[in-house]
Amino acid sequence: MRALVIDDSGAMRSILRQYMRELKYEVVEARDGREALERCEQTPDFDIALVDWNMPVMNGLEFVVALRSRKEYDSMKLMMVTTENDVAHIEAALSAGANEFVMKPFTYEVLEEKMALLNDSM
Repeated sequence: MRALVIDDSGAMRSILRQYMRELKYEVVEARDGREALERCEQTPDFDIALVDWNMPVMNGLEFVVALRSRKEYDSMKLMMVTTENDVAHIEAALSAGANEFVMKPFTYEVLEEKMALLNDSM
């Protein structure tokens, strides 16, 4: 299975890459939403994207909206992984098409639980 990790923080990409590899995912990274869309176009067979909210160029919500506007990505799961934790942000992300929401900071166990929930729905 393949995961796309989208975050402008190299440290956070590294943590997510390690966690997702432990969960047996092949990982590709992007620094912002626009770069992530390019990665999707180059290699469209991602099972999941882990998306930060606050990024330059194209933020996470804009990425979710852009990806969900394309039918070929309907089956791709989207998980927001962000410090934005108020109800309005969560509702906006889920309404735009995100499947799950994880608040930073988080543990491996939290990510593993969220991934299990998503895998049950895959």
